[in-house]
Amino acid sequence: MAELRGALIGCGFFAVNQMHAWRGIAGASIVAICDRDPERLKIVGDQFGIAKRYTDAAELFAGESLDFVDIATTAPSHRPLVEMAAAHRVPVICQKPFAPTLADAKAMVGACAEAGVPLMVHENFRWQSPIQAVRAVLDSGEIGTSFFGRISFRSGYDVFSGQPYLATGKRFIIEDLGIHILDIARFLLGDVSTITSRTARVNPSIAGEDVATMLLDHKSGATSVVDCSYATKLATEPFPETLIEIDGSDGTIRLAQGYRLTVTGKNGTVVTDVSPPLLPWASRPWHNIQESIVAIQQHWVDCLAKGIEPATSGADNLKTFALVEAAYTGAASRQPVQLDALLK
Repeated sequence: MAELRGALIGCGFFAVNQMHAWRGIAGASIVAICDRDPERLKIVGDQFGIAKRYTDAAELFAGESLDFVDIATTAPSHRPLVEMAAAHRVPVICQKPFAPTLADAKAMVGACAEAGVPLMVHENFRWQSPIQAVRAVLDSGEIGTSFFGRISFRSGYDVFSGQPYLATGKRFIIEDLGIHILDIARFLLGDVSTITSRTARVNPSIAGEDVATMLLDHKSGATSVVDCSYATKLATEPFPETLIEIDGSDGTIRLAQGYRLTVTGKNGTVVTDVSPPLLPWASRPWHNIQESIVAIQQHWVDCLAKGIEPATSGADNLKTFALVEAAYTGAASRQPVQLDALLK
């Protein structure tokens, strides 16, 4: 099969990781890039040897024959770009946050469905190899039926120096980080019926919340706690590790700091090092996120080749996005929020 031709729209902070990852993807390559900032366009274009560069997305779609587009811009621009891609019948992989509002997200999913083109959200945390290792244990049946989980991301890492815009929005940790951790909860324990949320702002220099604690009722009958913090100072900084506890009818799973996976189940206790590989272009401590980018982008290309729906399709991601919206609604009202009503 001929190699798929892709274009990257957005050449900012995170897009460089995506460009590195595309170099290692079998079956696809980036043939053009687009950014409104000529300087960023030049930096990324020169670094990765991309000759075709556009400052206008409409000109990109008009000038190139594309098999897919990778949108790595900020959320307010996603809907017009996704709808533009849909109008040109070009499959879309879109960065998160997927959209500013659930209504926008639904419109984007609808536009791609109507055009008959695949849409996937770059929801990459679940693709980290330690998270996939936890999923594999669950699938093996080693701990039986899950009834409780805790998915935790607590850190004092300065995320604002690299992405200063994160300090200015009224929404912060649930929208930027919590969306990933909530998606992991769905990935491991299934869809959610109800969420109860509490938030706090500990850092007085930012506009949004930097601490969130969420209680999830899963349709499977399991209960989970999802907790996120960028205000937690620890002796050993765990960033950017997600720590996981799952209790089942026949055992337990613990993914601890340092990528130590302990499984106690039907066959006794097994301790495994599930550290992610350090790719040649990656750097610690970001390497767990960086290797997951390769995994999700390869998944996207494989799904396009096979004509199947990706795991983090736009339609699936609406359920994670609804959790984010429900978390903010519940934090404001201090009441539980039902999910099904938001998805209608």
